[in-house]
Amino acid sequence: MVFICYNKCSTCKKAQAFLDSHGLSYESRPIKEQNPTAQELEKWHKQSGLPLKKFFNTSGQLYQKMGLKDKLGEMEEKAQYDLLAQDGMLVKRPILLLDNGRVLLGFKEGEWAAALEG
Repeated sequence: MVFICYNKCSTCKKAQAFLDSHGLSYESRPIKEQNPTAQELEKWHKQSGLPLKKFFNTSGQLYQKMGLKDKLGEMEEKAQYDLLAQDGMLVKRPILLLDNGRVLLGFKEGEWAAALEG
């Protein structure tokens, strides 16, 4: 499994502590240094079954500075993937890519525990 995170993010730290406390092995990928590509984001979006807007870090400074709240509704999906691929700080994190193809976005302990049990 691959754990995509930002090391200064408190939610990412909680998620990592959760994985470690459960003795789970994972590959860690820093989102700022290894930003997901548009192709990866499109694949994960489709695997997740979530609306594309969920992949945006809506509470992030860059999202707010760019005024994306009002712009996303008018943008085509391809443009949104390209935008997300430009800067890891725009992407909701952490992202956990499970070996079975499931994608977990953001950290919700109950959801992660259920997904990792199955």
